[in-house]
Amino acid sequence: MDFVSAQANQTMNDPSVQPFDTTTLLKNAAAQAKQRAYKDFLIVDVDSHHYETELLPEILQFMEDPVIQHLGLSRGQIGRSGLIPQFVGSQDMAGRITRYPGRANEKTPGDQHREITLMHRWMDAMGVDMACMFPTPMLGLSTHPEIDVEVALARAYNRWLCEVVLAQDPRLVSMLYLPLNEPAEAFRMVEEFGSKPGVIGFMGTGNRNRPVHDNSYMKVYAALQERDLPLAFHAIYNWHDTSLAQLNRFISVHALGFTLCNMVHMTNWLMNGLPERFPKLKTVWIESGLAWIPFLMQRLDNEYMMRTSEAPLLKRKPSEYMREMYFSSQPMEMVNNQEALKVTFDMIKADTQLLYSSDYPHWDMDLPSTIYDLPFLNEQAKRNILGGNAQRLFKLNPVFSPAKLKAREIAAAAE
Repeated sequence: MDFVSAQANQTMNDPSVQPFDTTTLLKNAAAQAKQRAYKDFLIVDVDSHHYETELLPEILQFMEDPVIQHLGLSRGQIGRSGLIPQFVGSQDMAGRITRYPGRANEKTPGDQHREITLMHRWMDAMGVDMACMFPTPMLGLSTHPEIDVEVALARAYNRWLCEVVLAQDPRLVSMLYLPLNEPAEAFRMVEEFGSKPGVIGFMGTGNRNRPVHDNSYMKVYAALQERDLPLAFHAIYNWHDTSLAQLNRFISVHALGFTLCNMVHMTNWLMNGLPERFPKLKTVWIESGLAWIPFLMQRLDNEYMMRTSEAPLLKRKPSEYMREMYFSSQPMEMVNNQEALKVTFDMIKADTQLLYSSDYPHWDMDLPSTIYDLPFLNEQAKRNILGGNAQRLFKLNPVFSPAKLKAREIAAAAE
């Protein structure tokens, strides 16, 4: 290929030149959905993301602090506004994931909010009926050294999400961001937003100034338990964390950071007796895969049986409490012998405790087929994991996608 042809070919595949469309991008996912007859059952995605960075001026209109609001608006982009610390790493794979640069320029009609349209496009293509929305850069907000910035932006984002998106579309729900660096503000957040339409729980991210068993959080946990709202721990990585600072590759930090994040929180949660102190508070552990869970079950059980006096509030082995918790599926460790994955599913009681998540649109996302194609699951277990477990946990009123409803009508008419 000569230089001119090579340049022409590069232009043809340049996402900055070609119009981007989510539906076209996910045409193979749509084919999978049709082949596997997803129209026959509910699919709920408990961990999907959007890019609030594209909506900063809109979100900041809900900001109560005028000084922080001005800081964000004066810079124009959330990534350079000083509002959110930036993750070190290369999740976009040097531009090879076209949905990252393309999404911001994707055209949408004006009949509904742009975020709702974009969410619907990937949901309909993948066969997802309902999705739990999370922010993306804001997952690192807990690492901001100015706690008042975390609190102010969290409240503005939560207000915007509830009023502009969730209240307008029953297919979209969220576990709202909790600013856990300031427990009093986290409690206020539960009180203020806990009964809003589409709010199915609350979420804390990985790094913060206090461990999860700090006494200042007990009021927050009590409020969540009283309202029967689950608490999710959404893992993140932080290359600046001292435990990860020796790693010299992003792939290393990504492999260990997400799992270590939830392993630390889980260990503190268990060994300090929080399942006994709040027996009706349901916890969800998100975006750290599954391979770490059997390890931690065995490790903590072994330690506990030798030193039970150091965890006096526990009445059972740590693994027994873990089997009553909920876990999201992504990213599923699929590359090894599936016997290991089957053992993991058995150990966590996946048929009742595992929740499907895509993590769309991130680079390591999982389609519903990741669950549906597992040979060791029966049909009912597949349907439970893909939607039934989430419906039960969050007490969802199922809302099926228009595409599924139309497919059912066509099928019924043909019979």
